[in-house]
Amino acid sequence: MSVLARRVRCACPVDLPCECSYPTLLRAEARAVAARSRREPLLHNGHLLAASSVLAAGLGSLFWMLATRSYSAADVGRSYAALSATMFLSTLGSLNLGDALVRFVPTAGRRTRALVLHSYLVSIAASAVVAVAFLLLIPVVAPDLAELRRPVLAVSFVAATAGYSVFVLQDGALTGVRRAGWVLGENTVFAVAKAALLALCAAFAVGAGILLSWAAALVLAIVLTNVVLFRRAIPAHQAAPVDEREQRPTERIARWAGADYLGNLFSFAAASVLPLMVLDRLGAAGSAYYSLAYVIASTLYVAAFSMGHSLVVEGSRDPARLAEHSRRLLRHSTLLVTAAAVPIAVAAPWILALFGPEYAEHGTTALRLMALSAIPNTIPNVAIQVARVRRSLPWMVGIRFAFALVVIALTAVLLPPFGLTGIGAAWLIAECALALPLLAALPRLLHPAPAPGRPRPEEEPT
Repeated sequence: MSVLARRVRCACPVDLPCECSYPTLLRAEARAVAARSRREPLLHNGHLLAASSVLAAGLGSLFWMLATRSYSAADVGRSYAALSATMFLSTLGSLNLGDALVRFVPTAGRRTRALVLHSYLVSIAASAVVAVAFLLLIPVVAPDLAELRRPVLAVSFVAATAGYSVFVLQDGALTGVRRAGWVLGENTVFAVAKAALLALCAAFAVGAGILLSWAAALVLAIVLTNVVLFRRAIPAHQAAPVDEREQRPTERIARWAGADYLGNLFSFAAASVLPLMVLDRLGAAGSAYYSLAYVIASTLYVAAFSMGHSLVVEGSRDPARLAEHSRRLLRHSTLLVTAAAVPIAVAAPWILALFGPEYAEHGTTALRLMALSAIPNTIPNVAIQVARVRRSLPWMVGIRFAFALVVIALTAVLLPPFGLTGIGAAWLIAECALALPLLAALPRLLHPAPAPGRPRPEEEPT
């Protein structure tokens, strides 16, 4: 108790060492840690962003559970396919500008409003073009969605795709101006609103209730968020002092966004190719078992990656503290992910049994390995965020390309003899194989920033 007593002031008026119980001192230590976290934007905003990702995943699952209880399987299937297409196409059309806003808004200064608006316009236009192209190709790529080609539904589909790209970009803008609390609030409003509207549509027997509730909640979240963003958050951010030399020309932002977009495509390739490999080898049942394990384990990945956005913001605002922030985030995110991954690995059979005994029988080992793989993933995650701050384009692309290549190759080797256990092992081995060399390479990525007025290495003449 003496070691803890030297660090903690408990609530009693007696000087330490006092007679308080050990649980009392632990609670005092927890309050002190929470107070330090609130004072430190890196951890405070990181926690909020991670909580937002987990909350969105959890409430999103609740929405579909309500949908399955209120509508037929055919209606749910068609609606899910349509909304999945909407979100996928908006991801392509957003051109990764949401992450670009996370990187460049912190130092945009008086150009913040223009940067956000220009990003919105580009993303809306690109998403609309992609959505129209999809509608034209529906007879070839998705004949079951032919109903979307009807005039009213086609216009609604294009508008929803463009609107969802704004929904993604506004998260990046809020993160860049250090309003991570509103990211959590926005996702909560969207999730709660669409669930409430779905219940209302089901009560009145609205045929397209799933799509209607989702679209109405999306409009509500976009309107409320942008009122806060443009009336309060951006004006306050533009009034704060900023180093004018840190403001980046448009072409440099486009080059950064292009490299990060390419890196995201490699991550998406890994997430998309593996289910197809499982489906081809193990059939529809094996694909179902893998997909559920992936959904649970990927929540850990998404939470850690969302927390890393806080490092991008703070590293962009104060490059001199990038190394300090990176080490702190690496320690903190590793502890949090470990604290979540280990219980999931232990409780995997009981978690999967909630969805049916066959899921627990076939997917337990795969879920355990995939959950544990999220622990070494914290190292590549921090390395990618550091590369984003440093504008190290080869690192931004290369890390994600290397993981996609290794995990797909390992799956091709391990899936045939070991089944789902093999694909879980492929995830864990690939993450460890990537984490160890990156841990050694982090000091190189964290080299001191160049002195003011001196060109960055990529800007120096050959």
